[in-house]
Amino acid sequence: MTRSVAEAARAVLGAADPLAKVKAARAAARDWRLGRLAHRFDLAMPDRPARPEHPELLPPNRMPKRGRGGSERGRIALIHALAHIEFAAIDLAFDLVGRFGGEFPPGFTDDWMKVGADEAMHFALLDRRLKQLGSHYGAMPAHDGLWDAAAETAHDVLARLAVVPMVLEARGLDVTPATIERFDAVGDTATARILTRILNDEVDHVRAGRVWFESACKRHNFAPETTWQALVRRHFRGLLKPPFNDSARNAAGLTRDYYQALAVP
Repeated sequence: MTRSVAEAARAVLGAADPLAKVKAARAAARDWRLGRLAHRFDLAMPDRPARPEHPELLPPNRMPKRGRGGSERGRIALIHALAHIEFAAIDLAFDLVGRFGGEFPPGFTDDWMKVGADEAMHFALLDRRLKQLGSHYGAMPAHDGLWDAAAETAHDVLARLAVVPMVLEARGLDVTPATIERFDAVGDTATARILTRILNDEVDHVRAGRVWFESACKRHNFAPETTWQALVRRHFRGLLKPPFNDSARNAAGLTRDYYQALAVP
């Protein structure tokens, strides 16, 4: 029998070694694109993805301060933190496909397989940059806050889309331009180019989240903006803080009609 989308997604989630996870993500996306996977959701996703022995995962409030990234050590710490975000994002994309793909037409799998492949590429670029700077992924502690958001929304695709792409990834649109400027300011153009590529891809990821959120809302006859606001209040533990990158958010279709009502002063 042809391997299913669920089997491919679960293989990604079950890979602990970073290189193995990247390879599994690329293989799943390629196999789906080439028609080698059945649009079938016959396996449950795990409660938690496999993780390597390192980095050590700490609660967010126990994470060491990174500084502002001016020194080489500070830059390495920041790149490591960004690499960990991208590593976790691989699992978020494939969990979304494997857990909820059966509720949507194949176009949903098209989009999130591509997102997962993008996240794998982003991680690989940042991991390679760490090695160029004499470090590696796992050399510093990290936190598991992104997967906490997945666990909180594992029961409801609307909640997952509202919180992960439309809050957490959208926040990346807000903060990444300033991070690029910081690397450019100290002459680290190699890292700045990687982050510019990631920023451009993340606009597409936020757009995919918004498109499928609105599709699900239409199916249930929900008003998208007020439904999103209610879900974020219920399931997101942080604050929506300005400044917002309105131009990037608008490019993704995530207008102020969504987030202005929840923005803190």
